[in-house]
Amino acid sequence: MGFPPIENPNAKVLILGSMPGIASLRAGQYYAHPRNQFWPIMGALLGHNLAELAYPERVQCLIDAGIALWDVLQSCQRPGSLDADIAPASIIANDFATFFVLHPAITHVYFNGTAAERHFNQRVRPLLQTRPVHYLRLPSTSPAHAALNYPAKLDAWRVLLACT
Repeated sequence: MGFPPIENPNAKVLILGSMPGIASLRAGQYYAHPRNQFWPIMGALLGHNLAELAYPERVQCLIDAGIALWDVLQSCQRPGSLDADIAPASIIANDFATFFVLHPAITHVYFNGTAAERHFNQRVRPLLQTRPVHYLRLPSTSPAHAALNYPAKLDAWRVLLACT
């Protein structure tokens, strides 16, 4: 079972992961794996050292910046943390129709990696009413995505700055 969204009713940006990994589920926190680069990247973009802040303060920085955070999947079965191991028949997506009604200011949705984008496009997007939202896949911040180093990932994620 995933987490509830980190949300701000006035958020303009929504960042979507696929499903929390084992370290995150155990900690009860988004992106809790110590080698995941999500919090360092967001800190660099927002001008804070988020990796050194307590989790509630990290969350508040996102909220204050008008950034919502959630996962595409509400639940699924998989051994371990790799998105590639998700059993397709076990997938239940989150309720984005309601989420977008409650967050009408969202204009940009950024996917944290390929799996989040794929699951959203397959299981969620066909059910949504058309609205002017810009969708973009960004490189995964996961340590499993080693094709890009931190500076390259940070550079790609800078697109968020135009929206916040």
